[in-house]
Amino acid sequence: MGGGMETNKNKFIEDWGSARENLEHNFRWTRRNFALIGIFGIALPIIVYKGIVKDFHMQDEDADLVAYDLKHHGERET
Repeated sequence: MGGGMETNKNKFIEDWGSARENLEHNFRWTRRNFALIGIFGIALPIIVYKGIVKDFHMQDEDADLVAYDLKHHGERET
């Protein structure tokens, strides 16, 4: 009734899937990988965070609000 419908595996997709499954075994620290992790794992999140905080402070200035200081939050003045 439903015979003759076997699928043919694509060799390239199977190789890619195998490489993805074993990525942690084949990873090597190179200058390029180290730079990519430094840029996208450390520098980019810091830049995005600083931009968001700057935007919030600009909105506070536009609304004539006092800028909120996160560094000294919770400390009492003496």
